[in-house]
Amino acid sequence: QVRLVESGGGLVQAGGSLRLSCAASGSIFSINAMGWYRQVPGKEREFVATFTNDGKTNYADSVKGRFAISRDNAENTVFLQMNSLKPEDTAVYYCNAVHRYTTDWGQGTQVTVSS
Repeated sequence: QVRLVESGGGLVQAGGSLRLSCAASGSIFSINAMGWYRQVPGKEREFVATFTNDGKTNYADSVKGRFAISRDNAENTVFLQMNSLKPEDTAVYYCNAVHRYTTDWGQGTQVTVSS
């Protein structure tokens, strides 16, 4: 119902920054919130941050103070500014769009942080 396309991943040294983008298309008016999750091979997908339609944000404890989620409603895009990156931030980052009862996911973008 909603197509989500992530971009902006790549390779960065520890302490560096990356900015991820997620563009939504389709039935965008049914979206209540957008957010980011990440997943490392062999581990469960992990919550990173969300941005609700009323402007509230929420972050995982592991990224508070380092990551910032923002949303451009006119462009139907959500961003994740990642600063002070650590090797443990290495993962595939997935964008999601939360509807009343369902959630859509993007294909993911790889973020690799070297020591």
